[in-house]
Order: sequence, then structure tokens, then C-alpha cells
Amino acid sequence: MQYTVILQQEDDEGYVATAPALPGCVSQGDTRDEALANIREAIEVYLEDCREAGDPIPSEAGREYVDLEVRV
Repeated sequence: MQYTVILQQEDDEGYVATAPALPGCVSQGDTRDEALANIREAIEVYLEDCREAGDPIPSEAGREYVDLEVRV
């Protein structure tokens, strides 16, 4: 499965990562790579909790992306 992850750089140079399709699934890291590794782990834990509780696994079915070429 694929999940959209949003990275936001904080004033202290760290990053906060969220997975919008998974309410409350948030992590952070000092670098982009660390934040991405941490959110990957958070997503895995979130999905495991869903499985253990018998809840459906959230998906992002129907989400589309548009690639644009922007001239600067």
C-alpha cells in the first residue's frame, strides 16, 4: 500500500511528518530522512493496531495526482 506523507519543516530545522489518510498518525525527525523513517514506522504500527482491533485498513483509493511542469 502507499500512503501520502506530508513533511513540514519546523523553525528548529526539524521535520514533522503526517499521514493524512491515517488520523493521528504523526511523527517527527531532525532530518527529512529521519522523519520519513519515523513516519514509516508509525504507519506500520497504526496498520498493525487496525489489524489487531479488527478494523478495516484505511486506503487512499480514488486519490489522483497531477504532474505539472512549471517554468521558473
